[in-house]
Amino acid sequence: MFALTRPDIADLVPRCLLLATLAAPWPLSAATLSHDLHVRVEPSQQRIQVTDRVSWPEPAGTSGAVRSFHLHAGLEARVLEDDASLMVTKRLAGPVPIERYRLKLPPGRQTATLVYGGRLHHGLDTVREGRGRLQQYTAGHVAPDGVYLDGNSFWYPRFDDTMVSFALRVELPPGWQAVSQGEGRLSAPEEKAAVSVWKEGQPQDDIYLLANRFHVYRRATPVAEAMVFLRRPDPQLARRYLDATDRYLGLYNRLLGPYPYAKFALVENFWETGYGMPSFTLLGPRVIRLPFILHSSFPHEILHNWWGNGVYVDYAAGNWSEGLTAYLADHLVQEQRGLGPAYRRSALQKYADYVAEDRDFPLTSFRARHGEVSQAVGYNKALMLFHMLRLQLGDSAFLDGLRRFYADHQFRAAGYADLRAAFETVSDMSLAEEFTQWTERVGAPSLAVDQLSVVEDGDRYRVQGVLRQVQEQAPYRLQVPIWVQLQGDDAGFEAVIKSQAAEQAFDLVVPGRPLRLMVDSRFDVFRRLHPAEIPPSLGQLFGADDLLFVLPASASTQMQQAYSGLARSWGASKQDIVRDDQLRELPSDRPVWLLGWQNRFRAEVTDSAQGQDLRLSDKQLTLEDQRFGRSAHSVALVFARPGENRLALGWLAAHEAAAVAGLSRKLPHYGKYSYLAFSGNGPRNVLKGQWEVQESPLNIRLGGRETPAAAPPQRPPLTAATDAPRSAHGS
Repeated sequence: MFALTRPDIADLVPRCLLLATLAAPWPLSAATLSHDLHVRVEPSQQRIQVTDRVSWPEPAGTSGAVRSFHLHAGLEARVLEDDASLMVTKRLAGPVPIERYRLKLPPGRQTATLVYGGRLHHGLDTVREGRGRLQQYTAGHVAPDGVYLDGNSFWYPRFDDTMVSFALRVELPPGWQAVSQGEGRLSAPEEKAAVSVWKEGQPQDDIYLLANRFHVYRRATPVAEAMVFLRRPDPQLARRYLDATDRYLGLYNRLLGPYPYAKFALVENFWETGYGMPSFTLLGPRVIRLPFILHSSFPHEILHNWWGNGVYVDYAAGNWSEGLTAYLADHLVQEQRGLGPAYRRSALQKYADYVAEDRDFPLTSFRARHGEVSQAVGYNKALMLFHMLRLQLGDSAFLDGLRRFYADHQFRAAGYADLRAAFETVSDMSLAEEFTQWTERVGAPSLAVDQLSVVEDGDRYRVQGVLRQVQEQAPYRLQVPIWVQLQGDDAGFEAVIKSQAAEQAFDLVVPGRPLRLMVDSRFDVFRRLHPAEIPPSLGQLFGADDLLFVLPASASTQMQQAYSGLARSWGASKQDIVRDDQLRELPSDRPVWLLGWQNRFRAEVTDSAQGQDLRLSDKQLTLEDQRFGRSAHSVALVFARPGENRLALGWLAAHEAAAVAGLSRKLPHYGKYSYLAFSGNGPRNVLKGQWEVQESPLNIRLGGRETPAAAPPQRPPLTAATDAPRSAHGS
């Protein structure tokens, strides 16, 4: 998951939705064992009873075999076969108490039947993730409101170092249905016996068991069966998800190769989640009813069935799946809408906001998202790597490389080295240096241009200069797009400068009078943005370590307490919170949050807003020709203070104390925005946007006249490449 382009669900699911919860990094071998599970679930008693016939790929040798597995400590197990033995060898305490079993098999034995059962219920726990973000999870839930079990619940025997296939027969109370991976058969609502049967013959790294009082909707598509499981009837909602499933299965089937499962299902959960499992996604009841989810995050979860649940992640070599999925889902959706450059700028902006040099880490060390820093590296840096590969290879070869990678590694664990091999095969190019510098190095290049000159050369012009890499680390090997805006020519002139040194001279011969030179104006290169390229944003404040919060001394005690609580929820210490009457002036060496309409430093907000269409009075804020009154709205604005460091100055004002708690919870999810307005105590977002970037040292006017900056032509989206004939490497 992913980073969403819409933060409206920020108060519902942390990470703005869709933590693609692939199975926990459990070491796996190529061997696959099979489970034939018969399960009786008693939600009212919080119990399960299981008979599991386990089959190994090879029979035990002439001296027999010893197999070890882990199982939830509340599920007492025994083996049915008289010639096999079972004993507990170790008990492990933790969030999920588990026991390690030793199963001894006689010579030639290839199967064993385990019987176990008991109470398995851990309820819902909450963990804080990042500034103000709360995530609910469960280590295993069997109760009247629903059933959620996965491998981390240890509800089935987890044998060491093995993939699994399975058949699963689940007996449930009347009116209940179960969901798992693969192909299913469900009892009809009118049947007295509620039985759900699921089977998956391809190697899996987990077995999921979910159940509830579902209303089931299904449709055959040319790719796989589309299914929707809702906790209350809603045919219109179900139809919208069935339509979207049909559309995106078809899209990714064409782009990448055959979908690996028999179905894809939307499953409504009984708490707010955004999980992606093999062949289904588990979303919370409020999330699935947000209309934009259908064409923003829903395709992300469908795509994880190719990346992460179709080709597994070799976690020891780095989790490539999240970045690739974000690129081919979240980014692709925006690219189809003409917003690819804005999406990439936002990705680079998050890296600039949150990843200080002492927080950075290589992509090969990324395992899963656990905050803004890990997302900025593991998702955003990785998606930029794939974007740069696409530009270097071309769309057709890039897709051929992905198809080759998918075909060669389906249902196997793979890493960046395998991706590199696939792209090298289809392109006949060595990509060793590119993969090494982007996956094993920390940091990012920073670009600058100097020594610019324009020379008239007959009916043409020469634009000359030096492209510099100004980061402290060693130079990177880069391909940097340059676009020259020409007088009377909307297409302009485009070139790519290959740079692998601290300085790279260039001499561009252009066919018309050059007006502006723009370096990487579409944000195609992973790099650390210059501060002037970034619109001021909330993320610059949330990514800062030394924030100062300034409370309004003239506000009511209740409002001051609310603001102080907000600051503490965002990680502020007592020393980081002061009243405005304790300061003669704002410090010039640290970013600042001003809190409250009555804050006596509020004038600094309007002083910093030069060039923006904003009017602020004691009673209201006027922005985008809309008025937001002090008595009815809460607002948040961020500006860059004058000066070389361009430190962020934020102003947050709530219309009443009761709204502050909601703001403290929601605002961290709106990190890319410069201004926001909310109504009510929920609060509900009614306006969001980014300030326009006025000038940039990488967007340079050529000549003496003031020339409005144009934009380079849009590239066609990646999906356009599917209209071209595929090479021999394609699927």
